[in-house]
Amino acid sequence: MGASQTGPSQGNAGHVSHPAKVIAVTVAAAVGGLLFGFDTAVINGAVDAIGGEFSLSAGVLGFTVAITLLGCAVGAWFAGQLADRLGRKTVMVAAAILFAVNSIGSAWAFSVWDLMLWRLIGGLAIGTASVIAPGYIAEVAPAKWRGALGSVQQLAITLGIFAALLSDAWLANSAGSAFNELWWGMAAWRWMLLVGVVPAIVYGILALTIPESPQYLVRKNRDEEAARVLRSITGVQDTDRKIREIRESFESEERATYADLRGTMLGLKPILWIGMSIAALQQLVGINAIFYYSTTLWQSVGFSESDSFTTSVITSVVNVLMTIVAIAFVDRVGRRKLLMTGSIGMFVGLLAATVSFFQADSSSGEVVLPQPWGAVALIGANLFVVFFAATWGPVMWVTLGEIFPNNIRSLALGLSTMVNWIFNFIVTLSFPWVSENFGLWIMYAIFTIFAVVSFWFVKTKLPELSGRELEENRDKL
Repeated sequence: MGASQTGPSQGNAGHVSHPAKVIAVTVAAAVGGLLFGFDTAVINGAVDAIGGEFSLSAGVLGFTVAITLLGCAVGAWFAGQLADRLGRKTVMVAAAILFAVNSIGSAWAFSVWDLMLWRLIGGLAIGTASVIAPGYIAEVAPAKWRGALGSVQQLAITLGIFAALLSDAWLANSAGSAFNELWWGMAAWRWMLLVGVVPAIVYGILALTIPESPQYLVRKNRDEEAARVLRSITGVQDTDRKIREIRESFESEERATYADLRGTMLGLKPILWIGMSIAALQQLVGINAIFYYSTTLWQSVGFSESDSFTTSVITSVVNVLMTIVAIAFVDRVGRRKLLMTGSIGMFVGLLAATVSFFQADSSSGEVVLPQPWGAVALIGANLFVVFFAATWGPVMWVTLGEIFPNNIRSLALGLSTMVNWIFNFIVTLSFPWVSENFGLWIMYAIFTIFAVVSFWFVKTKLPELSGRELEENRDKL
């Protein structure tokens, strides 16, 4: 079926006739990021209580926190294939259902093994949502807005982190402690995990209201539907031309397989190595060590439980505000400049934290930072969050959503996101063990080194993608 031409050619993207529609669709899809952020941080307030409830060693507790990330890696691996076969909307709804099941099961966990199982299921949902959202947004967004709209995914992640930490703090303060009973005989930490049902339901409902992506519809030969989406959401006027470009960019009507990712650089296409490296570096600078363990970290250096929760919430607010800054500048400044600026800022913040924790006194069995190093560590950690949130947090997801050619985007995005989750797992699992056996300063020194590596990699390897149509990637990359 051919698509109708509704007006004169306006180029590839044309004029965005309904900006409110594309923003609304983007926000709906990005709520998957809210689940991502919520689950990332909700364990923060519950981790000490879980360790006490089930009498866990540091190693087992670390694995209980990190096992979600293994599920995320598996979900990310399969998400692209499922999205190409079943459609983006269907996979989003399935992810919402899985996340709701995880929240309910985790809240009523009767043993650590039971809790691990539910967290693994939740990981499948989050890994799936983390692949679908940036890919879908990149496919419906006009090129000139794609950076800003793609950054909405990270804004949703930061709002999810904020919501989780705020609800953790409120529930813990209401009960007097995360260990104490709150309502219906359930401890506050169990309520922290149960609250995840709310964003899951919201995500599922919103996913049912958005249209399918034009790329999926063209792949399924549903050209008239694709034309309607291109006109009403993306603002394309010459839909015939755009659909031809999309179809040509697939290079084949057959669905892509992992064999299509093979190439000349260590068995894979070079662009895949760039995507996977960006995904890995985003985690290796250590952002999730702060958001998984910040409450525990600040207690270890002398903050009360209440003050530690408050400090973690403040950090999450900084994260949200700076992500909004990124949305404002990503299309004006460009991806590469923002990422390199972020690497420099993260290096300074992490170096301050490293030097501070090097001064720590742990002779009493607890980590104590003499003055003024406690304040320096707090400033350094928040400076790191400022620069991460304004650059590497959102821009990594924007880059993954747009860097790959159409014919392999879903699979390549899934593979790169899986790499992101694997390195998230490695950092999360290693942080408590390395900190306990070698000292916090060693862990922060490692993060500092990777901040330097991230600058070098972007400067030497990453192409600038601002303003480029997705279909151009077939020839340019």
